[in-house]
Amino acid sequence: MFRLLGFDVKVQSGFVMFMALIVFLYRDAFGLWLAGSIAVLTLIHELGHAVAARRTGAQAEISLGFLAGYASYRPTRQLSRAEQAWISFAGPAVHIATAVVVLLAMGVNPLEPSSASSSPAAAAIWWAGPAIGALNLIPVLPLDGGNIVTYGLDRLVPGRARQYMLYFSIAATVAGAAVLIGTGYRGFVLFIGFLLITQLQMLNAGKPPQQPTSAWEAAATALRAGKTGKARRTLVAALSHPQPSAQVPDLALTATDAEDLIGLLPDPLPYGDPGNEYVLANLLLTIGRYDEAAHYAAGSYARTPNTLSAALVARAAGALRDQETAIGWLRSAAEAGTSNAGLMATIDRAPELVELRVHPDVVAIRRSLAPTS
Repeated sequence: MFRLLGFDVKVQSGFVMFMALIVFLYRDAFGLWLAGSIAVLTLIHELGHAVAARRTGAQAEISLGFLAGYASYRPTRQLSRAEQAWISFAGPAVHIATAVVVLLAMGVNPLEPSSASSSPAAAAIWWAGPAIGALNLIPVLPLDGGNIVTYGLDRLVPGRARQYMLYFSIAATVAGAAVLIGTGYRGFVLFIGFLLITQLQMLNAGKPPQQPTSAWEAAATALRAGKTGKARRTLVAALSHPQPSAQVPDLALTATDAEDLIGLLPDPLPYGDPGNEYVLANLLLTIGRYDEAAHYAAGSYARTPNTLSAALVARAAGALRDQETAIGWLRSAAEAGTSNAGLMATIDRAPELVELRVHPDVVAIRRSLAPTS
């Protein structure tokens, strides 16, 4: 493992084996260039995802495995569908752009087949860059193109888009394999096989990687079905007992959903799991119940001091135009030190803190969070 641009990068043995397999299969200059180009551009691709995720305040890391790389990230706040789609798009975008720039610097026209195949190096970079990058934008899961379409579809069928896209992806992959085999072209058989196996694993798991169904969405689904008791029990259990994952759930709830769910909870509001406590405080803030958000987040911080809860109190105080309290809680958030990236994103982007961003104390706090070179 090593660090690059502030991200942990784990190189699995399967990644090295895949590069060696490419070299073994071709046994020429093209194979060497292809293995090297795929290795470098895969890393650049995942860095694109990771940097885009970090810009939202998320914490990201990269793993390079057999046939694929993965950039996993933990959101520090609720991400919009557009932000998630952008994170998915950033990988292939920087992947293709980097390869095109390199080809142009070599005097190669990426749009001209004879130019792109003029040398082993040019051909390898073209296949590893624009070709594989564009392939990744095909709208099937688990490719980036499939994720982008899923986030858009989720606006039409909230909570069911991933399942629909998974069924479509399996059907499209099988159909594509049949067409390629039927025409006698087997160049992508390994890739298609890997794709289909991954899709079937996702289907068996019942959910896609990094998209767990949160207690809040489960409760919202139960409430829409008229199962008020089940919805209440689900939320109270999630809030009252520590959950196995510390990841902040990624929600797609409307303001009406939030109001209805909060209305199910007992008074006083329960505590017990920091992640779900943060979600509840954030929902209170989102629907304009600033006093309640501040008091609940402060209570959560008192039980488990952490940056995000303190920052949320600061946002609520900012919304109430209590600048002194907001600055004090921003200091507490910085001192907690559990998510400097999340706090920087809060200071830079939270609408409740617009007037405070130029305050000397806030500028000093923000400066103290920036990584030192």
